[in-house]
Amino acid sequence: MGSMASTNNVTELIITGLFQDPEVQRVCFVVFLPVYLATVVGNGLIVLTVRVSKSLHSPMYFFLSYLSLVEISYSSTVVPKFITDLLTEIKTISLEGCLVQIFFFHFFGVTEILLLTVMAYDRYVAICKPLHYTTIMSRSVCHLLLAGSWLGGIIHSMIQIFVTVQLPFCGPNIIDYYFCDLHPLFKVACTDTSVEGVIVLANSGLISVISFVILVSSYIIILVHLRNHSAEGRHKALSTCASHITVVILFFGPAIFLYMRPSSTFTEDKLVAIFYTVITPMLNPIIYTLRNAEVKNAMRRLWGKKINSGVE
Repeated sequence: MGSMASTNNVTELIITGLFQDPEVQRVCFVVFLPVYLATVVGNGLIVLTVRVSKSLHSPMYFFLSYLSLVEISYSSTVVPKFITDLLTEIKTISLEGCLVQIFFFHFFGVTEILLLTVMAYDRYVAICKPLHYTTIMSRSVCHLLLAGSWLGGIIHSMIQIFVTVQLPFCGPNIIDYYFCDLHPLFKVACTDTSVEGVIVLANSGLISVISFVILVSSYIIILVHLRNHSAEGRHKALSTCASHITVVILFFGPAIFLYMRPSSTFTEDKLVAIFYTVITPMLNPIIYTLRNAEVKNAMRRLWGKKINSGVE
């Protein structure tokens, strides 16, 4: 490795992973593999159910199915590599692979943030402007909002990657993290990355903060508006919003904790990041389906039919 120190030709990075102890890593493997499979199966079921069910054709479910699709993709950019790494002694990734992972991780992450914001707007229109709901949230508007979410994710990731690609990597090639993210990668660049750090922080931070403000204000307006509703109407609207708010807190809490502060020791950062890369994507389908009678009934009807007709 000594010969690499003078030029920018670090082609491979070594990832330290989550824990050093092989025993602990095996336990992690046994825990996280089922969690990842549950994420894919749970979210996949939501996508399928919404596609197939005639009763789930409102914009809310249209967005929910894409949220589940993004959850699968988001989790899949990090978790499969992380899980297989748990069983290998030395965990490596090429520099290109690292940049690809950062790109997709940020792309799906931001798309998810924007989708959650769109879903909050959809609830706001449904509850505060019920008579105009179908005209405001028309099919073309839904497609536009969806496209806007994906586009926002792409633009965001392109900026992050554009900043990172310019950095020279010549020296140490050990990343103290369990997947490729910007902060850990910046730490091994052979130049001062404070300017890049600020750009990346502003880019992630602005999107998070603006989305978070829109989200919170949507739900506050909804709650204020609900005071005038009947008890039954209020209960139904609140139960839908409760699942949305839970998912928002689970997603934004850790993300804000990680990106909106100077990077400190990575140990708690790693554990917090595990939460939103591995755990949260699995919780979303559970939260949405358990709290939502329509999704539960549609799933029962759909899978009940399949089982009864002998197609297993």
